[in-house]
Amino acid sequence: MRVLMVAQSPIAGDSRILREAAALTAAGHTVHVIGRDVPEGFTLDGGATVESVSRSAGLRGGSGPAVGHGQRGVKVLVQRFGRWLLLPEHRLRTEKQWRTAAAARLAELDPFEVVHAHDFNTLELAASFAARWSATLVYDSHELWFDRALPGRPTPLWRIRGRRFELGLARQAAVVFTVSDGIAVRLRSRGLTDVRVIRNTFPRAEVAPVLPSTPTGLLYAGRVGAGRDLPAVVGAAQELAPFPTLLMGSVDPNYRLDLGPVQKVPETSIDEVDRVLQDSGISLVTLTNTCENHRLALPNKLFHAVRAGVPVVAADLPELRAVITKYQLGTLYEPGNAASLAAAVRALIAEYPSYVDGVRAAGAELNWEHDAELLVSAYSALAKPSANAAN
Repeated sequence: MRVLMVAQSPIAGDSRILREAAALTAAGHTVHVIGRDVPEGFTLDGGATVESVSRSAGLRGGSGPAVGHGQRGVKVLVQRFGRWLLLPEHRLRTEKQWRTAAAARLAELDPFEVVHAHDFNTLELAASFAARWSATLVYDSHELWFDRALPGRPTPLWRIRGRRFELGLARQAAVVFTVSDGIAVRLRSRGLTDVRVIRNTFPRAEVAPVLPSTPTGLLYAGRVGAGRDLPAVVGAAQELAPFPTLLMGSVDPNYRLDLGPVQKVPETSIDEVDRVLQDSGISLVTLTNTCENHRLALPNKLFHAVRAGVPVVAADLPELRAVITKYQLGTLYEPGNAASLAAAVRALIAEYPSYVDGVRAAGAELNWEHDAELLVSAYSALAKPSANAAN
C-alpha cells in the first residue's frame, strides 16, 4: 500500500516515526513522510521518502537555550509572565500555520491508500485528506495529548473541548496505535475500540552489552527541559557526590537550571549513547508526577536502557512501575524527591547484578523486532479489505 505519514515533529530525531517507516517499507509498503525540520540531504532507512514543512520557531527569550544559573530581575520576571500568558495561543497558532502549509503540499500529491497521523496535531489534517482520497486513516497517539503538562497558563476548557474533538476524529480511524497499555486503556474508556500498543522499543543490540561489575555513574540521556524532574536529579547528585551524574540531551529554549555537580556532556549518536550508558552502568528515567500523560508514559529512554543492557532508576509512576517491577529492570523513586532518588540509586547499586540479569532477560521481549511485527500485522489487516474489493 501507498502510505503517507504526517507529523509535526522534527523527523530526524523522532525514533518512533523512523522505525515505523522502515518497518513498513521492509514489509513491502511505499512510505512517504511529511514532517518538519528535516536536515538537508537526510534520508530514511529502507527507502521511505521524506520532505519538510517549516514551522515557526516559537516564543524564544534571550539568545538561546541555557542550562546553568537562572537569570533574575524585574525585566526577566515580566518577560516570563508574558510568555506564561501568551504561550498557549502561540502554540496553537504555530501548529495551525504548519497544518495550513502542509495542506497546500498534500493537495499537490497523488492520492495515498493510507494516511497515518502521528499525534493529535496532525489528526484533523490527516482525516480530511483520507476522506478526500477515500483512504484509510490511522491514528498514532504518541501521548495522551490533552492530558500533558504544558508550559503557560492553564487551559481547562481547551482540554475538555480537545478531548471531544480528538475522539470524534479518532473514531474515523481504522486502527489507533499508542505507546503504553495505560494510555490504551484510557483511550478505550473514551470510546475508541481498536487501540493497539506499539511501544517505543529499540532494535536488539548486535553485540551483547558489556557492563562494569558495579556502576560507575548515572546518565540522564534525553530532552533537557521542564517536566523531566531534573531539579530532583541535581539534588540527588549533590547527595551522591563524588559519584558522578551525567546529563546528555538537547536543551529546550528558555529552560534554566543550576546543574550543581551534574556534568553536561555533548549529544551524540544512539550507538554512542549505548556506550556511555554501559560505561556509567545506571540510566535515569525521570518524570514529574504533574499530569496523567506522565503517569501513563513509557519514555524512550527506558527502552534505550534495555537495549544497552543497563538497569534504571525511574520515577514511581503507574505505567513505569508496572513494567519495571514485572521485568526487574531497576528501582523506583518518588518524583520530586531528591532524597528518594538518591536512596533508589543506592538500592540499585546494592543489588546491581540481579538487576543486570533482569534487564538482559527483558531484552528478549522489549525490543523493536517484536513491536514491528505488531505494526506490520495491523497494516496487513488494513490491506485485506482492498484486496477483497479488487476481487
